[in-house]
Formats: sequence, structure tokens, C-alpha cells
Amino acid sequence: MNNDSYKNSMFMGIGSTFKKFDRVFLALIMGFVLLAIFATNQLVPSLTFMLSALARIAPFIALSVIMTAYVNATGADNLISKAFQGNKIIMIVFAAFMGVLSPFCSCGVIPLIAALLGMGVPLSAVMAFWLASPLMDPSMMVLTIGALGFEFAIAKLIIAAVIGTIGGFAILALEKKGLLNNPLRAGVGDGGCGSAHIRNPEKVIWKFWQHEARNKKFLTSAKANLFFLGKWLALAFFLESIMLAYIPAENIISLVGGGDFASIALATIAGVPAYLNGYAALPLVSGLMEQGMSAGAGMAFLIGGGVTSIPAAMAVWALARLPVFFAYLALSLFGAFSAGLLFQAWVSM
Repeated sequence: MNNDSYKNSMFMGIGSTFKKFDRVFLALIMGFVLLAIFATNQLVPSLTFMLSALARIAPFIALSVIMTAYVNATGADNLISKAFQGNKIIMIVFAAFMGVLSPFCSCGVIPLIAALLGMGVPLSAVMAFWLASPLMDPSMMVLTIGALGFEFAIAKLIIAAVIGTIGGFAILALEKKGLLNNPLRAGVGDGGCGSAHIRNPEKVIWKFWQHEARNKKFLTSAKANLFFLGKWLALAFFLESIMLAYIPAENIISLVGGGDFASIALATIAGVPAYLNGYAALPLVSGLMEQGMSAGAGMAFLIGGGVTSIPAAMAVWALARLPVFFAYLALSLFGAFSAGLLFQAWVSM
């Protein structure tokens, strides 16, 4: 082997190793390395903050992991398919409420949406589910209570269902005018990922521990969710420690602290580029609110970012035709802004 071939082989091996290494953990490690080099005095405080925050929220993580694993092991997640049968108006309302019970993020729901639309399910019902699903689920509910309190969590749950329902009816009105026909891009949804899962739902077995295969599914799901939550929350708490150390509280208060029209609008738009994912966003918003961010702005950030974050928007762009994509964005941002205003009015009463 000559030198050029050896070098190419070595670099390919290094590249393959980096691809296998989890990017979230890599970002966390790089963050601590950069602190050790450029801000040594902040290294120990950030590590201490991250570990103490993880310990504080650990019971909620455990409950979240167990709940999600139970839903997957029993097959209860397949009850979602029943939300898309019958009268359109009933479908929209039921789909929105099924959305807040489903364990899908804004990107993870895309294969299911493609399958449903590919099967001819009305866009109005699918949009209700599509908007509500990334905003809340049982594990998100538990973690939101732990990070932001019971009142905030209940409000976000109601808002998610309402945004899904209103969005579904808005799409239904457009459908009746003959708009938004053929919502999928060419070649998408033709028996793609997820369609077999919807057509042949797995039987629900509530006492899953009596079946070996379901026990394995429970353990696999629990491990996967623990890994997912652990890495994202660790990164989020690390970023929160940096934010608290280097972003002056008066800057936060001046931008999004007033709870007025402008601050809530800014928080809505900021959610698009700044939102990591639903779990990671919770401690970040908690930290911002401790620095003076208004409750309405925090709600607008979580709702807007939850549905329109850049990874989610890219997935929707790849899936849907432009009119559907812009309708999705408009409903998401308007819903987030309205939710922020209403929640701010509620907490100010």
C-alpha cells in the first residue's frame, strides 16, 4: 500500500469512527474541552450545574422512560390509527387529542404522516395530529411539570390540543374550496415507511410482562429513551449553565421579559433556529424564565420551536407540496404567537 492509499484509508477510518460516535455526546465533550481551553474557571461550575440539574430531574426522567416503554411494549401506540376513521369533524378533534398522547417528535412523526396521507386519510385530520403531536406527549408532560411547573404543563397540553383542532378545521375549510389537493410531493407516501404499521396494527396487550417478546420490547424501548433523554438533557443543562454565566439577565429581560406583543413575537420567531428538541428546550426555557423571560414568551418559544424548528421544517419541506408546507408554517407560528399572548394574559390575572 502506497502512502496516499494509506492516508486515505486512515482518514476514512477516522471519518467512520466519528460517524459512529453520537453527535450529541460529541458536542457535549467539545463544549467541555473548549471551556477547559478558553474559560477554565467556568469548567467546574458548568459540570456541577449539569450534574445537579440531572439529579434533580432524574425522577421525572425515570417516570417518562417507564411510561414510554410501557406504551410501546403494550402496543397502545397503535390506537393512534383509530383517530383517522369516520366523520371528518370527529376525526379532526380526535386526531388532535391523539396527537398529544402520541410519543412522536416533530421529525419522528413524518414517516407516520407520509403513510397516512399516502393511504388517502384527509389532510385536515392529519394536520390536526401533525400540529399537536410534537408539542406534547405523556413523557413530555411529566418532564414539563418537573422543569416548568404544573400550571405551565397543563396550559401547554391544552394549547397543543387546541392548536391541532383549529389547524385541522382551517385545513378542512381550505379543502372544501378545492385547495390543498394532493398534499404529498411526487413519489412520497407510496407504501413508504410506517404504512404497514398503520394497516396492520399490533394487538394491544396491557399485561405485556406475560410475553417474552413484549418484555424485550419494553427493555429496548426503556434503554433507547433513557439514552435519548439523558444525552439531550445533559447537553441542554450544559448550555443553560453557559447561558446563565455569560448572557446578562438584563439583556433577556429587555428582549422577552415584558410579556408584550413584541417580546412574544420575538420569542415565537426565535424558536425556529434556537429550538433543539422538546426535551432539551425545557431546561433552556426554565433558565431563561429564571433570568426574566416572561411566561408568555416562554410558551411561544416552546410551541413555535416545537413545530417549526429547522430540522422539522426541512422534513416537512421534503414531504409536502409548497402550499401544504406554508399552511403548516402559518398555522404553527400563528398558534404559537396566540398561545403566548393568551398564556401571558392568564398568568397576569
